[in-house]
Amino acid sequence: MFKHVLLPTDGSKLSETAVRRGVQFAKSINARVTGCSVVPILHFFNYDSDMPTAIKEQAIQECKLQTERHLDFVRKTAKEAGVPCDTVCGTSDQPYDAIVKAAEEKGCDLIMMASHGRRGVSGLLIGSETQKVLTHSKIPILVYR
Repeated sequence: MFKHVLLPTDGSKLSETAVRRGVQFAKSINARVTGCSVVPILHFFNYDSDMPTAIKEQAIQECKLQTERHLDFVRKTAKEAGVPCDTVCGTSDQPYDAIVKAAEEKGCDLIMMASHGRRGVSGLLIGSETQKVLTHSKIPILVYR
């Protein structure tokens, strides 16, 4: 049925658990996985527009390194399970959009991702990337909670 599963991760404990379960699921159906993590576009606003370039570059590099650590976790988990794995790093202010595009571009037929289950005011203020993926994706989504 499913042959290629996209596993988005933000590096949280719940997300890591969803990756582990996603890899186990992929192995059980003889599918491959693609890990996906999204680097935010950093906007620098301050009173002094002459913020040192080195500080900007350091912040960008730290975000990229953090994202690579998230993807390394996916690679390691898949390798240990013997599941073929690819990774993709997106850059976007809207992580859901990068996730949906990655699934389309990589030819995935399922997205499996965690949901932190934010409700009420925190759900309204922070938003739910999982809910946005559910709303915008044209392929099936399996939500891990």
